[in-house]
Amino acid sequence: MASTQSKRRAAKVTCEDCYFHQNLLCALQLSEPCATFRPNDGQLRPAQQMRLVFRQERRTCSAWSFPTAQEQAALHA
Repeated sequence: MASTQSKRRAAKVTCEDCYFHQNLLCALQLSEPCATFRPNDGQLRPAQQMRLVFRQERRTCSAWSFPTAQEQAALHA
């Protein structure tokens, strides 16, 4: 069963399978599918975007900070 599923997934797509070609919206004359290829499954969906993952903040305190009012007064006294 796993081999039949992998064969279905490995089926080569053509420009004729594209949503834009099927709905006469494509103006390109290419021998292979372009970067805007979308499968024609009856609805147009945007391409899947990569997930944005934020890194954990490593520092717990800032590397520098402004002097306090008392420290500034002591510098200029």
